[in-house]
Amino acid sequence: MPTIEISGPDLAVPARRRVALRLTRWFTARGVPGGHVVVRFCATPPSTVFSGGMPVDALPHGDEGLQHASVTVCVGSDRDEDFRTELAAEIASALEMNEQTPFLYIEFRETDPGRVHLAHQGTLRQAGEALAAAQGKALR
Repeated sequence: MPTIEISGPDLAVPARRRVALRLTRWFTARGVPGGHVVVRFCATPPSTVFSGGMPVDALPHGDEGLQHASVTVCVGSDRDEDFRTELAAEIASALEMNEQTPFLYIEFRETDPGRVHLAHQGTLRQAGEALAAAQGKALR
């Protein structure tokens, strides 16, 4: 169950939806059920993220595209470097990073599906079980 947390300046709901849909479609094209993709947006107040002693919102940036963001991506340990590199590029593109974007930080954390629990019909089940069940339904 890939989970992406995007922290940065507040995005309007249509922009958040556009990013979430684009990333969900990227994952589904690689066999991940769309309902298993979680994208979380966290607005960071001004002057709360610093790089080199400077608040990143004070760094020079353009009027269009991404001003700044910190992204944490949790994916299974079975995802290789090519997968992570392609996903990082997709995230940057979805967030509209450009040559005037002063700060974009993307961190990957390997997450064992056995350590993630999800609600399912009033009970909790491990993410690995939920994925196997979803893939089994897709194969039928």
